[in-house]
Amino acid sequence: MSEQAVTGAGGGPAPEQTPDAAGGDAAAATGGAAATGPTSAGMTADGTSPAPADVSGAGMSADAVPGTPGGGAPTGPQQRTTDITAGPGGVMTDEAGVVTGELTLRTEWTDGQVTLRVQYKDADEWYVVTGGRAALADPSGLDAVHTVAVGLLNRPEG
Repeated sequence: MSEQAVTGAGGGPAPEQTPDAAGGDAAAATGGAAATGPTSAGMTADGTSPAPADVSGAGMSADAVPGTPGGGAPTGPQQRTTDITAGPGGVMTDEAGVVTGELTLRTEWTDGQVTLRVQYKDADEWYVVTGGRAALADPSGLDAVHTVAVGLLNRPEG
């Protein structure tokens, strides 16, 4: 790397000095005018948090969950459904034993618990997948659980 010339006000060489932590150098660089508005991008050199910026009306909230009242946690039961093909040996269920062939997988979340169910495609009756119940405190994990279940149970090529 090579050195660069640093110029100060009026195009002359900048005096050798250390940066001013209070922002005095920044004011000098703007002709002495006080800066208005935010002065940090959420970071500071000394590790202290900057004062929170007012972004009211920006239409965003870091804590909001889309599709929920007031942007809070989702309420009520939720589910994801995907058509799958059972692999060799089928899918073991609590009620019907092994089910095979073209199936529909439904991953449900209710009251902090996730349940995997399958049905023969276009049938009415659902069966709980053996071992397919687990605690899931946060329903935002439902998509991930469903994706993993589809990956494990869907075996269209055998």
